Amino acid sequence: MAEAVPVRCPACLRENGYTAPVFPCACGSPVHPPLDLAAPPLPLTHRTWSDTWVAVRCAACGRESEWPHPEVGCGSCGTVVRLPVHPLEQQEGPTDPTGPAGSASGRAAGSATAASAPPPGRDAGSAPASHIPPPPTAAVPRPAFRPVTIRTARDAVATAALYLRWLGFQDVRQPDGRPIPSAAVDLRAPGLVAQVDPTTAPAGLRAVECVWLNGLTASATSVYFALAGYTEDARTRADDLGIPLFVMDLTGMPQPVNDPADELVGSGA
Repeated sequence: MAEAVPVRCPACLRENGYTAPVFPCACGSPVHPPLDLAAPPLPLTHRTWSDTWVAVRCAACGRESEWPHPEVGCGSCGTVVRLPVHPLEQQEGPTDPTGPAGSASGRAAGSATAASAPPPGRDAGSAPASHIPPPPTAAVPRPAFRPVTIRTARDAVATAALYLRWLGFQDVRQPDGRPIPSAAVDLRAPGLVAQVDPTTAPAGLRAVECVWLNGLTASATSVYFALAGYTEDARTRADDLGIPLFVMDLTGMPQPVNDPADELVGSGA
């Protein structure tokens, strides 16, 4: 299992804990992107599908696969940053016992690599969140959320629906009928109005106010999910209105970015 590391937000300088997600290699061994802790995190101001993947080499079999680039949302200001990863040529591969590594020093290095590798059999769906705190007074104990990798906008909507069901909302679905033209996708459940923004631009003030008005009209809880974070005025307005805000990274793990979202995670629906 990858160790948690502190990540300092370049915008507000708050330190956020982050644990690299674990993915399943085709050989069955767990892999995780090797973070380059010597390089500073970079604010994510524009997202494209092509540059959100990073090549990772499996330490067990040497297979090269592409996985979501590590990202983390700041729990204080909502800034989303991308964490640098060591290039493929610097990543460790398997040790060949019949080659030069078959020497005593090679065997020792191979043992050290195996000891530092994540334990086999770890479920990729159990990658921990970097911001979700343990619920202090959860009404009903919940199992760990099992994230699903986000590759398309439809995946983002499906992930938000799964997360809302995990929180305890029942019968989460898109409303019937012609959808209202909008960048965000509407999700409804008894007592819930949610918006999912899968675009590459941060959600703004108007978007937060719209979901609040929809929830007010329906006498329901309003929740917002965004793939690219939120503008500063949207964060401030959401705090004033008590709207839970979540940021989703491409690993499929929504993370709360304000106090109302923390409270919703702790208490559930």
